[in-house]
Amino acid sequence: MSGADVADRDTSRDASGVSSPGRVHLLGIRHHGPGSARSVLQALDAIRPAVVLVELPADLEPALRWIGQDGLVPPVALLGYAAADPARAVFAPFGVFSPEWQAIRWANEHAVDVRAIDLPLAVSLSSAGGSGAGGSDDDDLFGEHAPPDPLRDLATAAGDPDPERWWEDVIEHRGDGPHAFEAVATAMDAVRSGFVPSTRERQREAHMRRAIRAAVRDTTGSIVVVCGAWHVPALRVERHGGSQTDGSHTATSDAAELRGLGKIKIGAAWVPWTHRRLATASGYAAGVDSPGWYRHVFEHPGPNGVARFFVEIARLLRQAGLGASPDDLIAGTRLATALATMRGRPRPGLAEVLDAADAVMGNVDLVRRALVVGDVIGMVPPNAPQVPLARDLTRLQKSARLAPTATPTTLEVDVRTTNGMRRSTMLHRLLALGVPWGIPEEGRGTSGTFRETWRLGWEPELSIRLVERAGYGTTLESASTAHLVERAERTSGVIDLIGVLDRALLAQLPAAVEPALRRLAKRAATDPDIGHLMDAVGPLANAMRYGDVRGTEQESLRVLFDEFVERILAGTVGSFANLDDVAAALAVERLSGVQAALAIVDHPARSERFPRVLAALATSRSHGLVCGRATRLLHDSGDWAPADVERRLSLALTPGTPATAGAAFVEGFLAGSGTVLVHDRELLGIVDLWLSSLTGVAFDDVVALLRRTFGSFESVERRQIMTLLVSGRSLRTDRFGTDVDPDRAAAALVTVRQLLGLPTHERSTPELPIDSAMGLSC
Repeated sequence: MSGADVADRDTSRDASGVSSPGRVHLLGIRHHGPGSARSVLQALDAIRPAVVLVELPADLEPALRWIGQDGLVPPVALLGYAAADPARAVFAPFGVFSPEWQAIRWANEHAVDVRAIDLPLAVSLSSAGGSGAGGSDDDDLFGEHAPPDPLRDLATAAGDPDPERWWEDVIEHRGDGPHAFEAVATAMDAVRSGFVPSTRERQREAHMRRAIRAAVRDTTGSIVVVCGAWHVPALRVERHGGSQTDGSHTATSDAAELRGLGKIKIGAAWVPWTHRRLATASGYAAGVDSPGWYRHVFEHPGPNGVARFFVEIARLLRQAGLGASPDDLIAGTRLATALATMRGRPRPGLAEVLDAADAVMGNVDLVRRALVVGDVIGMVPPNAPQVPLARDLTRLQKSARLAPTATPTTLEVDVRTTNGMRRSTMLHRLLALGVPWGIPEEGRGTSGTFRETWRLGWEPELSIRLVERAGYGTTLESASTAHLVERAERTSGVIDLIGVLDRALLAQLPAAVEPALRRLAKRAATDPDIGHLMDAVGPLANAMRYGDVRGTEQESLRVLFDEFVERILAGTVGSFANLDDVAAALAVERLSGVQAALAIVDHPARSERFPRVLAALATSRSHGLVCGRATRLLHDSGDWAPADVERRLSLALTPGTPATAGAAFVEGFLAGSGTVLVHDRELLGIVDLWLSSLTGVAFDDVVALLRRTFGSFESVERRQIMTLLVSGRSLRTDRFGTDVDPDRAAAALVTVRQLLGLPTHERSTPELPIDSAMGLSC
């Protein structure tokens, strides 16, 4: 029997019919403590109670029957949320080493009644401060926020400066069984003396005392209460349902404390959790520093546990391609034991194990990340309490053979395969729903439109997001469709509407495509800003491109794209007149974007009508940036011959043109790439001549613009341009100088011919002139 028995051991009944509390056993534990969990199991085996009471919100009790059943694998969390506002939610995380988990599992396996006795979430979430998921003090059900630090006080009294290590030494690394709870209760009596609890804590403890009294009335056998050690002194009730030893807590006073509390409707669901989110470093108030180590301590107690942990370290290092010999394991185990002795510890703890592992095998950061904390993620069976949307996602994950993992991973998807398309569609639909399990990497993959690269990482908060989005539909397809349709109705910007449309196409949601198209066409028809349409054609072209890969209906997209192009062709020249420097910089990017969009879809306007617009801009009196960029686009597309380009550049850089206007033209023409100057000697000569003719004052005016222009070139381009300017010779044959050694060049040609697959025998070498060889090798 536990040493924390309340009052005496009398099990008689008085006239009122209330049993003596001598059969109520208070097991004060630390949440997620492996030694506490082992002690609880030993106490339960010894006491064999008729009912087990656990410190959990009372309205989550129906979900507890799942603990211990196949398929519900910790770490998991019990999510409680406000039905009308799922963002107001709290978690009750469990690891396999959590005492509450082991107590409930034991009760379910032994067909013992198990009850949750803490203040219901219907009450705590109804208050103004109960916005759990937002990060308040109530954001987890195991969060303890008592003003004093009981562990620090107890460790200080014991002469130990490290409260965490002290508690592990005396409780968690031992798991001594029922008699440990007597010491815990006595210690908490001391540290809680004189403490005045908050209103919420008074309500919680009043509700737990009332539940204990109800269990005493309803049950004839023993009763076990598993609660945070801090609450043990406040949960003692005497027989007759009377007061605590200090007379402050009676059934009447507890009823008054709980009277008039508001309530709301609550929902509950099981969600996967991770060891990383059980860690204190994640911000979890009741977390532990080393959940992976605690799991090991729970599963492998005793002196052999350290040696087994070194075996796990060796396995990890070998999987990472690192060395770990049997001698290393022996040496590490012995060193950990020696360090514990030198430090005055009763047994090796995590600090000694890590120090020994670092000294013997190294790579302690890898060990800490993978084994001390760990990336374990739990599992929830499909038939466990979940919102229908989460259940459908579980089905889709199984179908796509893509299980969530806590460790961020990179996934390559080929949408030409059946399973690749299934995975892509699921991930895109989650994005459309606002549940970013996967984030597309820039570039979308390595092989055009057929490959996608995703960065996957499941966070427990995504479970709350699924609950929040459950109102949109019971399946992922229906919910993501409804969510996109709502976004389209709320969105007024052309670019934002294009984003909605693009998401609907990628997610294979035809029911969302048509509303987005209608909204986009209506908004574009009334938008007087040609620039907005120019911004939109790029994303719209991408939507058409990726829609083609997925076999999406393209006719509506093509019609809308054609309408955008018509308005752009008609209005660009007029809208680009009288631009300031900022507007001109935006205009040149828009011109390049339209050119790229027309190329993506191979639009007919690319070959004739848009070049006419560019020619009009290039020869207009618009801003120099615009004229220069239009000229460059005509050069790159081949619509202007080199002579036409040189003529326009010469005109822009004539002595009569202001230096700042000429510099703006050069920036528009050259910005981002100097390749055109490397390969066109005449253009380089025109720019060189103009720059050389500037006066000192004019040069000072344009030097900043020129530095920005030429500074954007690749370093190789700048070196080649400098070589051409210094030598005054053409790039192809003269840039190597006049002192080329024919014999050495001929020897190099052997390698060049091998690379090109040409004959390498000596008599073929003289057939290729040295100058031509140099050009070929370039």
